[in-house]
Amino acid sequence: MLKFVKNHMESIEGIASYPMISLLIFFVFFVLLFWWVFTATKAHIKEMEELPLDKDYHNQK
Repeated sequence: MLKFVKNHMESIEGIASYPMISLLIFFVFFVLLFWWVFTATKAHIKEMEELPLDKDYHNQK
């Protein structure tokens, strides 16, 4: 089964670029996520932290 998949993948032209594109998307996503975490205001973090315990928020739904 693995030989079939390997042979099939080798027949696709340009397949080698997909792992690099995936790595780039992964890297950019986590760089943006770290940037958002480090630039988020303390007030926003505190608000999100208390949201699961907020009874008013749960009664609105």
